[in-house]
Amino acid sequence: MELTVNGHSVFAHTGGRSFDPARPAVVLIHGAGMDHTVWSLQSRFLAHHGRSVLAVDLPGHGRSGGEALGGIAELADWLPALLDAAGVSKAALVGHSMGALVALDAAARHADRVESVALLGVAERMPVHPDLLAAASAGEPSAVELVIGWGHGPRGHTGGNPTPGLALIPGSRRLMGSVTPGVLGVDLAACNAYVQGSEAAERLSCPSLFLLGALDRMTPAKAGRSLASRVKSSQVVTIPAVGHMVMTEAPDATIDALTPFLGLRRG
Repeated sequence: MELTVNGHSVFAHTGGRSFDPARPAVVLIHGAGMDHTVWSLQSRFLAHHGRSVLAVDLPGHGRSGGEALGGIAELADWLPALLDAAGVSKAALVGHSMGALVALDAAARHADRVESVALLGVAERMPVHPDLLAAASAGEPSAVELVIGWGHGPRGHTGGNPTPGLALIPGSRRLMGSVTPGVLGVDLAACNAYVQGSEAAERLSCPSLFLLGALDRMTPAKAGRSLASRVKSSQVVTIPAVGHMVMTEAPDATIDALTPFLGLRRG
């Protein structure tokens, strides 16, 4: 689905069904250096079980035009414009990593547009080492390798992709290798600079789900639980033997957690 947001073309995958703004909507927001394809299995399931889906490519990512936006708050302020372009007054937000910070900030500051929020691989702070920031900003392949290596748990490193014929780390390498040079650096800098996570969590008024990987080395589950404790109404689901890439390492468990949270039924 092609939309025009703030004068730029934006692509959103709709899960194999035409987008209907009259149905309850869910926006899936990817992490740093990625695009909508990380949500392939979840977007299709949600679209065929009662939700209108926008698995969006953020500006400057994937098939979306424009420049990558340089701050979490700027991305959060972009989401209401996306909803306006899709003809939606309110939506559930599901975000991963950088996308989780974006969803968190949007839910805190645009509460009238957010039905609920599900946060995967999230922490109050997401600091990035200066050397990684420099490598990512310069478009060096080593930055991609570091992000992919630290981002996956044992399943990614030893094999066992739930989708037959695919491999998690080579797939991520191909995805992130296709990103415009420098975009990963913009994204990581946005994560590194965001210090409002605690304040945003305390302001949340909508139902909130924290979906955490027990072996996450980027945003440890302990940090995710700490952030969840600041939210008035939150659920926490920790998936065992999973790293930071929750939705690709454990797609079924991710769907199992999202299904009741979003008021859906299997079958």
